[in-house]
Amino acid sequence: MTTAGLLPDRYPTADFFLCDVFDALPKSDLASMEHPLFSLSTRPDRRILRYEHGQNVIEITPSVRGLATLHDKDILIYCMSQLMAGINAGRAVSQVLHLKAHDLLVATNRETSGDGYKRLREAFERLAGTRITTNIVTGDHETTSGFGLIESWEIVRKTGRGRMVSVSVKLSDWLFRAIASKSVLTLSRDYFRLRKPLERRIYEIARKHCGRQREWRVGLETLLKKSGSNSPRRVFRKMIRDMIAADHLPDYQLFEDDGDVIRVAPRNVVLEPNEKPVISAKALDQARALAPNWDIYALEAEWVSWWATSGRQKLRSADGAFLGWVKRKVG
Repeated sequence: MTTAGLLPDRYPTADFFLCDVFDALPKSDLASMEHPLFSLSTRPDRRILRYEHGQNVIEITPSVRGLATLHDKDILIYCMSQLMAGINAGRAVSQVLHLKAHDLLVATNRETSGDGYKRLREAFERLAGTRITTNIVTGDHETTSGFGLIESWEIVRKTGRGRMVSVSVKLSDWLFRAIASKSVLTLSRDYFRLRKPLERRIYEIARKHCGRQREWRVGLETLLKKSGSNSPRRVFRKMIRDMIAADHLPDYQLFEDDGDVIRVAPRNVVLEPNEKPVISAKALDQARALAPNWDIYALEAEWVSWWATSGRQKLRSADGAFLGWVKRKVG
């Protein structure tokens, strides 16, 4: 995976593994990963979109601000991540979330400048204004209904200059049912470093359909439809080829096969958090002493990947296995 085409990691010193706010791994609902609910345009998009896939029908109507964009979806990912962290910890959760704007910006790798807060407010307005009519099932409910991606939002506190400090967000019933039924998947944190909306959309599709399989194949025409791109087929093909050459999607690699077929393969096995061996803080400290000039979290991630791809052997002691591997690695 190359990183030249990625946005910079704006907050590399933020300890996402220890800070409670950022401990929630990014999550996205399965329905919006499967179906193109968000505009890929970076300019105001006021088209009415309609997609049909099997028995599922989706109609997306913009507000005067335009359709919600894939970058606007960062807000929903952050909300879903916080709610899933609460559910997994056994806490009661609600459709209404109270968020600190700065935390949201940092967690989604956005700028915390005045312009960053302005764009955040515009994103809230598009999410609330975009209306969706669909019969897609979330949880175990299939209803045909219309709703906003968020039902409402409110600035609870702001600075003297009008910059939001904290905000209250109410998610739609449709999205909240998806979260409550755990119809979500974990995303790579590098998702927020992808510059282009199409790159983010292709990553979502790969994560949803390839998952932990050895590979997944899809026709270019089908991928074009799933992506929600309105580019002609020849232009879309060129964009996918550029993406293959750049090779900076997190978790997955793309390949072009004969017959306008795109093949997706995982770089490493993608694991849910509860599937990973847990390394204690004491063992991480011991590993730092063994490898003082190494990034200890990168070593931990590499070891977890090695463990997964080598058969996921049952471990008597994850700490001992990790430290033994570190000794061999740096010795």
